[in-house]
Amino acid sequence: MNYAQLTQGQRYQIAVLKKAGHMQVEIARLIGVDKSTISRELRRNRGLRGYRPKQAHRLSVERNQAKVRPRITEQEWQRIHALLRQEWSPDEIGARLRLEGQRAVSHEWIYQHIYTDKKNGGDLHCFLRCQKQRKKRYGSINRRGKIPNRIGIDQRPAIVDEKVRIGDWEADTIIGKGHQGAIVSLVERKSKYTLLEKVAGKKAGLVADAEIRLLTPFKDKVHTITKDNGLEFCDHARVAKIIGADTFFAHPYASWERGLNEYTNGLVRQYIPKARMFNTVSPQEVDFIMQRLNHRPRKTLKYRTPHEVFFNTKTKLTGVALGT
Repeated sequence: MNYAQLTQGQRYQIAVLKKAGHMQVEIARLIGVDKSTISRELRRNRGLRGYRPKQAHRLSVERNQAKVRPRITEQEWQRIHALLRQEWSPDEIGARLRLEGQRAVSHEWIYQHIYTDKKNGGDLHCFLRCQKQRKKRYGSINRRGKIPNRIGIDQRPAIVDEKVRIGDWEADTIIGKGHQGAIVSLVERKSKYTLLEKVAGKKAGLVADAEIRLLTPFKDKVHTITKDNGLEFCDHARVAKIIGADTFFAHPYASWERGLNEYTNGLVRQYIPKARMFNTVSPQEVDFIMQRLNHRPRKTLKYRTPHEVFFNTKTKLTGVALGT
């Protein structure tokens, strides 16, 4: 018989027969392969704890893939390193490289590279974004104060749910440790484009002023704003009048109705954790975070960036990463 690649099922058979005390010649006859195949398999694909079929199959697959993998140049790895240091995920990097017509590198390959770098004392793993479980608050009683002239989300136009146009925003505030300071957070629903501004506190006037400053340059791209029920949005009528947008409020304790805003706030928290005092956060740092989020490719946008979708443009990102 000629040498043939073994299947994972055959490797499990080899392990069982070997454990039962069968010789290599008998194992080869029983599963229908040449004895040299069994000899080679037990020699090349065994681990420190002996021959284990799952591990053996993985080693064989990795060896075969390594034979056909194109060599990634050092310059290409440096470009990937630069993108990782911008907090791009391996999936975002691989997909964006393909989108820009560059050599495709799978996210699995990038992860393996990161883990190898970690074993060698590197720091690439420090830039991976991790998610932690968050406790959600449930309830039906609204103990907050009343917002004047509040219009509920049930009256919001149905087109907003479809995310087919630019101009529908979600608004919230990110609160500093000890309720000292805040960041006004605005996210456009279709493009995921994010606007952030630090304010001294949650007073309605301060929050409204920040909203007006952030949205005024994009007045022609603001149709609706959906807000949380916090009293910091009591001055919503002034914002709506100046910007020319309709304002709606989600149901109390229904954060999923502003899911994009909640998710974006979580991304901001990766840079500014809850334990950090906001008096140590500079406006320049907030601008930096905003730029990072708006120029990071998103899977939900088919790996375009919020900036590209919001402004309907294309940007060469991976090609300039080395210079960032």
